[in-house]
Amino acid sequence: MRTSWGSATDRGLVREVNEDALLAYPPVFLVADGMGGHDAGDLASRIAVEEFAQLAGQAAATADDVHACFDRTAARIRTEFTGGRQGGTTVAGVAVTEHDGGSYWLVFNVGDSRVYLWSGDALEQVSVDHSVVQELLDLGEIDLTEAATHPERHVLTRALGTGDPPEPEYWLLPAGLTDRLLICTDGLTREVGDEDLARVLAETADPQDAAAHLVRLALEHGARDNVSAVVVDVATAAGAHDDVHITVPRTGAELGPYVWDEMLNGVTVPRRARTATKPIPRVPPGPSTPDPNPSNEELPS
Repeated sequence: MRTSWGSATDRGLVREVNEDALLAYPPVFLVADGMGGHDAGDLASRIAVEEFAQLAGQAAATADDVHACFDRTAARIRTEFTGGRQGGTTVAGVAVTEHDGGSYWLVFNVGDSRVYLWSGDALEQVSVDHSVVQELLDLGEIDLTEAATHPERHVLTRALGTGDPPEPEYWLLPAGLTDRLLICTDGLTREVGDEDLARVLAETADPQDAAAHLVRLALEHGARDNVSAVVVDVATAAGAHDDVHITVPRTGAELGPYVWDEMLNGVTVPRRARTATKPIPRVPPGPSTPDPNPSNEELPS
């Protein structure tokens, strides 16, 4: 199955550093939302992208391939995060896979970044948030209106880097000829509602333009967090002859091109090689994982 895609990321209008990272290269597309501030969350999300990037260029990826990436990411975070620092990351994405001779989307998630499916003029959230608020919603103790302002709406129940073994969830979806997938961090869904997400996905044909438009909407609504979006389409014969990677750096409200700075603006893959970075510590295990640094300030060593 051929795919066409686009991606955009921005540090937003409040945060000083972009702790998001993304991977957009067949057969894997994902976003990772780091937690812990500079030299922690940004490194955790980068580790996730680097490990999943080992699948780049394959014709397809199996569930075992994807789960091995989760295991390697968790192991690297435990090994490299030393010296008193705390950090972790969400990971949400989709891999092109094969089953019984057919093409499928393998959706995967840990944390509260999301995967949506736009198909048949309907938007469906495929992934399920791993958060305290989602658990309260599932139990019927709060409704969606209360969830939007709940004091624990940013508290995660699963993330990579907590010291616990990774517990990703998976969904296997048959690939349709008109499928469009949106993979995004909560910096987008915090600012842009489902109705606007659906409108952009329906009205914007080019996936790169759609990803950039969604990030621009988040900026127009205040972008209190880092914002990342990847849009993936099934490529038709008229729409794409080859799988060509598109990861275009964007900035500011106008999303114009400029010199890319990974620390400020987020990691994308493929990208230029970097020198080794100072190790940082793993997060102590616990029953739930709030962002240890929601203000994005550097944590004390």
